[in-house]
Amino acid sequence: MRKSLHALLLILCLLAAATASAENFTVRGDMKSDIHYELQHQIRAGDAMQVLMLSFVVPETFDSPTYRQKVSNFKARFVPEPDQQKTTTDARGNTIVEATWRRVPRVVDAAISFDAATSTGLAPVTSTAPFPPAAAPEHLRDYLQASEQVQTDDRAIRELSQKLTRGAKTQFEAVQNVVTWVVDHVRYVNPPEQYDALYSLQTGKGNCQNYSHLTAALLRQAGVPVRIVNGVTMNRPFDVAWEKGTLTFKMGQGRHSWVEVWYPDLGWVPYDPQNMQFFISNRFVRIEVGVDNNETKNDGLVRWAQSSGAQSKPTLQETIGGNFLTDTAKVAARRESYGPKNLLLGPNVLAKTKEAEAPPPVVEPPPEPPAPPKPQPPKPLPPKPVPGKVLRFTVPFVYGNVDFPENVDFAFPRVAKAKGKNSYEMSRNFLVETAEFVTHSVTQYAQVVELAKPVRLNSIALALHNFGGDGQLWVEVFRDAEGQPGELVCTTQMMDLEEISTKPGYRWETFLFRDKERPVLLPGAYWIALGFTGKPVVNWFYTYGKPVGPVYGTRYKSIFDMQWSGALNYEFNYKVIGRTVK
Repeated sequence: MRKSLHALLLILCLLAAATASAENFTVRGDMKSDIHYELQHQIRAGDAMQVLMLSFVVPETFDSPTYRQKVSNFKARFVPEPDQQKTTTDARGNTIVEATWRRVPRVVDAAISFDAATSTGLAPVTSTAPFPPAAAPEHLRDYLQASEQVQTDDRAIRELSQKLTRGAKTQFEAVQNVVTWVVDHVRYVNPPEQYDALYSLQTGKGNCQNYSHLTAALLRQAGVPVRIVNGVTMNRPFDVAWEKGTLTFKMGQGRHSWVEVWYPDLGWVPYDPQNMQFFISNRFVRIEVGVDNNETKNDGLVRWAQSSGAQSKPTLQETIGGNFLTDTAKVAARRESYGPKNLLLGPNVLAKTKEAEAPPPVVEPPPEPPAPPKPQPPKPLPPKPVPGKVLRFTVPFVYGNVDFPENVDFAFPRVAKAKGKNSYEMSRNFLVETAEFVTHSVTQYAQVVELAKPVRLNSIALALHNFGGDGQLWVEVFRDAEGQPGELVCTTQMMDLEEISTKPGYRWETFLFRDKERPVLLPGAYWIALGFTGKPVVNWFYTYGKPVGPVYGTRYKSIFDMQWSGALNYEFNYKVIGRTVK
């Protein structure tokens, strides 16, 4: 009860605070792909195993007002052949293929493949669904109920849901209010300590499961049916053109969770509460649905039984692959004067009640290329220290986007859970490798750092992985010039590539400043970028959203361009280390 009341007080304070700026974008355009999807599992059996079971879900063809998916050529292959293989349909309509080995081999290889034609159409949509909604049909009642991970009946959830939806006349307005709040008040971390809705509400953080569970809890409390979707995302980026340049969106290649919201006049409509409302992109492949992520776990589920004297458990290597056979994406956006302070994209939705007089139809002009950025007056530099005033840097200082899964081998991230006496399972997880190859010679990347106090730098650490090659690395620090890197301020010492480990996972790699040349940065915005010589193959880990910096605080450009007009929807992981003043 205390936790719920504490969360409620936090909610009311956050609701009272005005957002600094709106980052709601109305998008229009079309995206189409033909994807050949492959999932490979290799299981190495533990000792004294008595039975091994492996299950996968056959993805369905799906149609909604904005996203469509057509699945064909599904194949499941097992080596060696299982002793038993069967296909069943669960209570949510998921088709499950289950293979069982009673004489458990040392190694089992499984491969799932299918073709998915995915398309996203971002034309204007009309909905007349009212709010509060009418009673849901019987077959949707389960998607209104509380569950272990979707605590719809919690007091803090109930009061926040009422606060967010009060006064809404249409269902779209109510849903938009909830999604806007979640986008602004949940910070992405992976992995979180828990995955349920209440944890996200109380801590303000989580991964894709938390975003989905919290959104579902708030909407179910308001009488809107919501189901959890599990699928995968492909790591191919897509660009959104707008008046100030290009927004580039990219997900890691791996498992992902989002939601589908029931509209009585439209059916199930997908939302990704991390940054998309009323649609998902054609980089998503939809696989399984359920009331929460405890239920939607059958795709890639490993279960086994072993004798009581067993000393080891099986290990699983999972590889998710997707080959784009065709791909087109033409999307343009208009920034609105309302909405969240973090990025949220959605099509133009005309929401009205049936009784309301129908306004004239909205005619959307075809997407146009963005206009070149207008010249801006130079931004004044941070003030220089007052002559005679000595700054004493005595307080240890660490700042940045510091949350990322260090030393994780993404091919082997699963943990076995006991399900009974001598019986266990390993279900899919959502720990995805999100990183950018930042040492190629065609594109440059930079990450903003905003300092509230003066800092004497000791070092800058980046979350990196070395895949090989040769050369040297260093970090460059630039002064901010109207939202992009400007004058070079300082550089760290060089680091030989051989000093960075090639073992699986990402780690903090610390770039030092020379003792006699430790620069002082005054309050303000700066940009950090990775410099290199030779041909190193190095990835820089990023986190979805903007946990620390501003929306446009991660930039890129071609080496042939002068302007950093490309903005990324994620934030690189970095630490600025030094000393500051009291």
